[in-house]
Amino acid sequence: MKKLIVYDLDGTLAESKAALGKEMATLLGKLLGVLKVAVISGGGWPQFQKQVLAALPPNARLSNLSLLPVCGTKFFQYGSEWKQLYSEDLTASEKELIRNSLAKAVAEAGYQAAKVWGETIEDRGSQITFSALGQQAPLDEKKKWDPDFAKRKKIKAIVDPLIPGFSVRLGGSTSIDVTKPGIDKAYGIGKLRDILGIALTEMIYVGDALFPGGNDYPAEQAGVDSICVLGPHETGRVTEAIIACVSRQGVEPNR
Repeated sequence: MKKLIVYDLDGTLAESKAALGKEMATLLGKLLGVLKVAVISGGGWPQFQKQVLAALPPNARLSNLSLLPVCGTKFFQYGSEWKQLYSEDLTASEKELIRNSLAKAVAEAGYQAAKVWGETIEDRGSQITFSALGQQAPLDEKKKWDPDFAKRKKIKAIVDPLIPGFSVRLGGSTSIDVTKPGIDKAYGIGKLRDILGIALTEMIYVGDALFPGGNDYPAEQAGVDSICVLGPHETGRVTEAIIACVSRQGVEPNR
């Protein structure tokens, strides 16, 4: 029996930058009552607070929840309050190199948006994230900008040789995430294994970008059983199935 269910956030548990829907929040609350759950995302801690924690039922068993912002370069656990276990940030010179390289690649690819909503390149401490339409872009605009990932794959192909010492991944609906080498969701999975003492074979990963180059793909490559979903609706059905499976097997609640 699996002991840990690991979710991506944007495009998996919730729409990009949006809070969990009511159904998903209820299902996640039920799952936390019977299994340990983790969420790994390229987003920063404020996004986790807004998208996940603010939406969960008030009786959710938070002691069963691990939150890993910025692809696992930060790790939060709950005791009497949320505590950050570590944070691994980029240096100032690394951040400048990444920002300049992303700007150059976007210009060369010809994908500079005519209209943006907020900053397009965001410093998340341990990750630099390019959001093509800006951090506050409306969801409907984001969904139609690059639905097949083709634009971001072209930008990635240009930026990769400019910063060979860094990991470049496609994430969300319009974003590209850049971290230190070896820092991706496989890194976060390894941290979950080490900190929680749960083997990779005892985990399931659920994400919407489990294709080569997608920011969920490293989790699958790490050796975790993975389930690819097309959005929060499918994630809800997967979560329902997991809860039903645990209930049928009569597993004692994971405390």
